[in-house]
Amino acid sequence: MSYGFLDVAVTPAVRDVQQKLGVAHMWENFRGDRHFDRFTDQEAGFIVDRDSFYIATTSETGWPYIQHRGGAKGFLKVLDDRTLAFADYRGNFQYISTGNLSANDKACLFLMDYPRRTRLKIYVQAETVPLDSDAALTTAVLEDAPGRAERIIRLRLQNFDWNCPQYIVPRYTEAQIEESLRPIRDRLALLEAENTALREQIAGASQ
Repeated sequence: MSYGFLDVAVTPAVRDVQQKLGVAHMWENFRGDRHFDRFTDQEAGFIVDRDSFYIATTSETGWPYIQHRGGAKGFLKVLDDRTLAFADYRGNFQYISTGNLSANDKACLFLMDYPRRTRLKIYVQAETVPLDSDAALTTAVLEDAPGRAERIIRLRLQNFDWNCPQYIVPRYTEAQIEESLRPIRDRLALLEAENTALREQIAGASQ
């Protein structure tokens, strides 16, 4: 069985560099136990737990462009085991990613879990869907979504792969930090209350 993500990523130019650097033999007979062309519950759970991702597109002139997308957890919807979608909102009116996708529908997503030092990379073919062209899709994607979307971006899975945690520096959101500090804050509040009570007892005893 071939290793789907590398089937896409490893081009003749990549193979040429591998050969020159003496590592081509590592990949000549590399095989995986999955095609990695369908999401399992593991990938689906990881995707819906993300509140941001990066998407890379390429212009017709060959220049890449990477954009950050963010929202509430689950804003990148898993429609089925080979389809994702998200609402595209009005931004700075440049429409670079949208324009790139109109000329070249191939894109790559990077989904990061910084605290757990985990990343999922996904090759997709993207389709821009007007809000009024698919009522069921629009309802599914815009459910509980804030603001007014301009369009839906539907992503057809080509292949995905998981990366190793090496060199991923752990980072935490404000909400995650607050959750971690909650027991400490609760303990401090209890100690402060006990301290206040003791001071009142001492003051009462000295009168």
